[in-house]
Amino acid sequence: MAYLNAETNLRTHVVENQPHTLEQTNAFLSDIALREALSREGADWAFDRMVKLGADVADPDNIHKATLANRFPPELKRFDPYGRRIDTVEFHPAWHDIMALAWRHELPTLPWRHDRPGAHVAKAAASILFNQLEGGVMCPFAITYGIIPMLRQQPELAAVWERLMLSTEYDPRPRPHYEKRGVTVAFSVTEKQGGSDVRGVSTEAKPIGQAGPGREYLLRGHKWFCSAAGADVIFIVAQTAQGLGCFLVPRWLDDGSRNPISIERLKDKLGNKSNASAELELENTHGWLIGEEGRGIQTMMMFMLYTRFEVALAPVGIMRLGLTHALHHVQHRSAFQRRLIDQPLMRNVLADLAIESEAATTLVMRIARAFDAASINDSERSFGRLAVAIAKYWLNKQVVPFIHEAMEVHGGIGYIEESVIPRFYREAPINGIWEGAGNVISLDVLRALRKDKGTLTAFFDEIEVVRSADRHMDAAVLDLKSLLGAPLADDQARYITEKMALALQASLLIRHAPSAVTDAFCATRLSGRGAQAFGTLPNGVDIDTILSRALPDRKSSFAVRPQV
Repeated sequence: MAYLNAETNLRTHVVENQPHTLEQTNAFLSDIALREALSREGADWAFDRMVKLGADVADPDNIHKATLANRFPPELKRFDPYGRRIDTVEFHPAWHDIMALAWRHELPTLPWRHDRPGAHVAKAAASILFNQLEGGVMCPFAITYGIIPMLRQQPELAAVWERLMLSTEYDPRPRPHYEKRGVTVAFSVTEKQGGSDVRGVSTEAKPIGQAGPGREYLLRGHKWFCSAAGADVIFIVAQTAQGLGCFLVPRWLDDGSRNPISIERLKDKLGNKSNASAELELENTHGWLIGEEGRGIQTMMMFMLYTRFEVALAPVGIMRLGLTHALHHVQHRSAFQRRLIDQPLMRNVLADLAIESEAATTLVMRIARAFDAASINDSERSFGRLAVAIAKYWLNKQVVPFIHEAMEVHGGIGYIEESVIPRFYREAPINGIWEGAGNVISLDVLRALRKDKGTLTAFFDEIEVVRSADRHMDAAVLDLKSLLGAPLADDQARYITEKMALALQASLLIRHAPSAVTDAFCATRLSGRGAQAFGTLPNGVDIDTILSRALPDRKSSFAVRPQV
């Protein structure tokens, strides 16, 4: 929805010194760091598709639809007019339009539809871009992204469902799967008494006839959180006679009847308003077991790997969105006889944000390459499993103060709902909670280091490539060797994870970013010369180069591929 014809001459004053709505941009082409990473990490073949996606996520009509989907959140319909239970979720039409856009661009399925090098890199870039449009739909496509490789562990179930999950057609109709062009997926494990402690699940699953992989069970219990609650299929964790199991639970059964899944209420969340998160009751609910009884956690591990990557990608998109809008605002707003972009302190803030955004982008795109190589390279597999947890933890710690700073750049208008920033400010904290909050994730980092010595070797192989390139980096490596060479104490998990994240980011920037970005990052994030808040870069930082890289001249840079 554009405002190009908005009236500037009002009855009492002329509207001036205010930016126009950010229009006619391309979220991919304007992001040099992302363009370079796409090519460098092995997905140059996806350049044109990212250009198309970059145009779509910056399209004013799509942005307006994303706003509407959050302004008019989903509603629970428990009964039909005649008193029969239907337990459906009704969404605003704008939600369906944004979901259809994500499915057309293969956000849930790109690596599984395109078995080629760089597929996860392309998927990572696509997620970074789409999270600049709307975070609510990230949950449905993240679950599908993780479910497909997990489902393939049970071939007879995959034969029925995978084709529909891989579809690029979003079909929101409440129908049995055999009447649909594509299906959406949800996942639920959390219960009131359990939270992150998966072993505390009390929902029970009893077999109908013979027990075992692929067999039918009846589930009884509850789920405290089920996001993407309007989905066609819900994967539910429940206790079997042998321990935890993971079950495929369709909303509709093969005879066309409704599977008894009662939606008790929708969660009233801080943000993520467009996405339906629900509480469920399961009573004689039909589900089909994936994998062996008692091996539910092992079955879920692959799913969790990919969904955790998705929630590491989301804050990268939010950071870039905040930076883009902040840079646009300061170029068209003046104070004290100078444009904001020309104010020295404002330039310091913006450059600091730009450094953080590029470091985040560079980190997750490297992890994506590790995911691509995992099947043929043990070191890359170990690195990817460790690095995704590190990134998930650290980037979600950084995104909340980052988007707050971008809001502050705008002044009062950044706090007003007509601005896009408040919606993303409310969205920013959720990804730090989903798929494991900070304590869970940082302890997982320690668990990985303790379990497999090859993981630690892969980490140091990655960061020591740049030995002697920067004195702050060299000191950071020595500190980490001392820290990780000692017994790993649980109460130090957050500290250790943060230090590892910063070292990884620094190593990657030293290799791939201009010296202006690298030197500033190492001097502030590794040596402590910077303070706690953004906008505290020390003297001597090349702010001009950093800012020109963050928002390049559009006329000269939009049509060319980066030279890597």
